[in-house]
Amino acid sequence: MTAPHIEVLPDKAALVERALTLSVQLIQDAIAQRGRCTLALAGGSTPKPLYEALAQTNLPWSFLHIFWGDERYVPIDHPDSNAGMAKTAWLERVPIPPQQIHPVPTAAGDPAADAHQYEQSLRSVFPDADVPTFDLIFLGMGDDGHTASLFPHTEALQVRDRLVTVGHKDGQPRITFTVPLINQARTVLFLVAGANKQHALSQVFAEEGDAQMFPSRLIHSQSLWWLLDHGAGQALLPR
Repeated sequence: MTAPHIEVLPDKAALVERALTLSVQLIQDAIAQRGRCTLALAGGSTPKPLYEALAQTNLPWSFLHIFWGDERYVPIDHPDSNAGMAKTAWLERVPIPPQQIHPVPTAAGDPAADAHQYEQSLRSVFPDADVPTFDLIFLGMGDDGHTASLFPHTEALQVRDRLVTVGHKDGQPRITFTVPLINQARTVLFLVAGANKQHALSQVFAEEGDAQMFPSRLIHSQSLWWLLDHGAGQALLPR
C-alpha cells in the first residue's frame, strides 16, 4: 500500500491555495492522458473556497464530468445541498456542458431508489468498468472521523457489492459513494481544517485503530493526499 501524502499548511487560505494548484495539475493531466477528467466533489465549508477559486481558472471545461461523493437527502435548492453549494460557487460560473454535471437524485422520496438511480448514472459514464475509476475525488473529514456519508458504526461502511448506498446521520438518510468506489480512484484528496479534527486525525493515522469508529481509515486509493491546515494537523508535525 502506497503511503499517503500528508501536508500541513499554515492556515486554511494556504490549504485552499495548495489544493487549487494540485487540483488544476491533476485535471490537466487527466485530460492530457485520457481525454477527459472525472471528478467527485465534497460538500461542507472547507471545499467551498476551493470551488470559488477553480471558477476563476482557465481550464478546458468541456472535458470535465462532475459527480458528488455524497449528498444530503434534500432538494438541490436547499441550503444544505452539496450540489447546490458547488453549483453556486463554481459550476454555474464556467461552461461545463450541463449533461456532464451529475447531481445526486433526491426527488423519489425513496433514498434507496435514488441511490440505485445514481449508480446507473455512474455506469452510463463508465460503461466498461465494474468499479469506475475516478480521476479525482475530493473528501472532507468530520470530527468523528467520517468521510463522505460513511459514518461510524453504520451499515454503509460494510457495503462492498454496490457503488452507491444510503448512509445515515442522526436518523437522516444521505446518499454516498461506497468504500470500494472511493478506493478505486486514481487520486483522493482530503481537505481537513480546524483544531476539532485533531483527535480523529490521530486515530486515522495511528498504526492500529478501529475503522468502524473512524471510517476515514478505510480510504486507500492509488494516490492519497491529505491537506491539513495547522489547526488540524499540528499534532502530526515533528516535535
